[in-house]
Amino acid sequence: MNKVELVAAIAESANLTKAEAGAAVDAFLDTVTAELKAGEEVRLVGFGTFTSAKREAGVARNPRTGEEIQTKASVTPKFKPAAAFKAALNGG
Repeated sequence: MNKVELVAAIAESANLTKAEAGAAVDAFLDTVTAELKAGEEVRLVGFGTFTSAKREAGVARNPRTGEEIQTKASVTPKFKPAAAFKAALNGG
């Protein structure tokens, strides 16, 4: 499922227009992004938690050539699914 299909499914499920559903999805994504950039977490009970983690600069190795490569420090998003979400996927 891509974003267009997600918007269409939400619009149908929530009895919204596609424009309204698209605006809601965009607002959700913008809010999660802003919170993670600010170092906060977004916890959705029953679904999961979005967090960000800092990665230090370091050295990696190109597996093809064995050459060492310097990596930059970065912030990466993480998602930890809730137990209820995992259970729903596994028929529980």
